[in-house]
Amino acid sequence: QVHLAESGGGSVQAGASLRLSCAVSGYTYNRPCVAWFRQTPGKEREWIARIYHTLLDDTDYDESVEGRFVISRENAKASFTLQMNNLKSADTATYICALRTSLENYCGKETKYYDNWGQGTQVTVSS
Repeated sequence: QVHLAESGGGSVQAGASLRLSCAVSGYTYNRPCVAWFRQTPGKEREWIARIYHTLLDDTDYDESVEGRFVISRENAKASFTLQMNNLKSADTATYICALRTSLENYCGKETKYYDNWGQGTQVTVSS
């Protein structure tokens, strides 16, 4: 069974950096599609980044994090990393990784394209 586990969250001051990891198990990872979402209480889950492996690892970012966050894949560990730099208070949220297990689905920016989710890791940024 597919399982996703996030780690690396914490409490930092504005301008600091954090590195989140998403360990994926139970999947073949053939051209994997992994996305990071974030969510605050009472709000809808917000897409922030995705990585899609074709010939290269294609990445895409929401404008709110583009230039500050970098998503990458660690092949040896079947793990996906979100490097977060220059954190802002607005980045405070629970960060959740998601996996698309069906190749028939788009590697898109909406929750409906993903069918496996981690439990999330909390990121708190204080100014």
